[in-house]
Amino acid sequence: MKKEAFPEGIKLVHTEAMVMRWGDMDAMMHVNNTVYFRYMEQARINWIETWGVGTTADNVEGPVIANASCQFRRPLKYPGSVEVRVFAGQIGRSSLPTYYEIRRTDDPETVYATGDALFVWISNATGKPAAFPDTVRQRLTA
Repeated sequence: MKKEAFPEGIKLVHTEAMVMRWGDMDAMMHVNNTVYFRYMEQARINWIETWGVGTTADNVEGPVIANASCQFRRPLKYPGSVEVRVFAGQIGRSSLPTYYEIRRTDDPETVYATGDALFVWISNATGKPAAFPDTVRQRLTA
C-alpha cells in the first residue's frame, strides 16, 4: 500500500523493529491476526514513552485508544523481523489519529499490513476526554 492511501498531511513519527516469535504463529502457520495489533501497540507505546508522560495506570491523564483497525495485505511468516512505521495525523483538542505500516525488515518494499488507531487523551478520574497537555501538544506539532 502506498502512503497515498493514508490521509494527506500525516507525518512519520516513529519506527520500531521487532523480532517475530515462533509463538506469534497460529495453526495456519502464519502470524495470527491479533499479533499485528500487538506489533502496532508496542510501537505506539514506545512512541508514547518518548513524550515523557509515562504509560502507567496511576497517571492522572493519558491516552486511550477509541478505535483501531488493521488491513491485512500479506501473511507474515516466522522467522523474521518486522518494522512498524507510526504516522500521526492532525491533532485535535483531545484526539489524535495515528496510522501504521507493517513491513518485514528483509522485504522493506512490501507492506504486509496497514492500520489506524484513534488516540483520545482522557482524565483517569472522570474517564472523559481532556485537552492534550501543552507539553505533549508541542511535541506532537513540532
